[in-house]
Amino acid sequence: MLSLVIGGARSGKSRYAQSLCSAGNRVVYLATARAEDPEMSARIERHRAARPAHWLTVEEPLEISSAVEHHAAVSDYILVDCLTLWLSNLCWQQRDAAPEAVENYAFREIARFIASSAAGHVVAVTNEVGSGIVPETPLGRFFRDLHGLINQEAARSADWVYHMVAGIAVTIKQPGGAR
Repeated sequence: MLSLVIGGARSGKSRYAQSLCSAGNRVVYLATARAEDPEMSARIERHRAARPAHWLTVEEPLEISSAVEHHAAVSDYILVDCLTLWLSNLCWQQRDAAPEAVENYAFREIARFIASSAAGHVVAVTNEVGSGIVPETPLGRFFRDLHGLINQEAARSADWVYHMVAGIAVTIKQPGGAR
């Protein structure tokens, strides 16, 4: 089962996603962030401090499908935080490839992630990046557009989709159809 928690920056996505996993005793927190500067290191520390100490943290910036496949059978929940940073990492890894090749690779990987999610209960966090200003650079616009398409794929396949607004979860999809 796949649940998707989407929203803007500081909308409460991670906190809500953690609450969805709180009933589990065996929770795997799949972290996609890379601590490449002091500000990001501080963000990562805040996230670590906010989750239960008994949760297993797996740091995996790229191979999220493999990590889900590996942990699905032995966990109650897998929380993937977040698809935005995963896609950013993927784009960086593929930075010398043509845009079409990056897009094709991203679609193959999100399809693999969605398929691997069927083996357990996966909660994925992602940012809504299309509601803000139009990015100034072609690279920024490419990322925004690709991320929007990846979010559409994840939401289409998810059983549950929650949109976070100012710390409030609004259910926009549930089993049996949209709310």
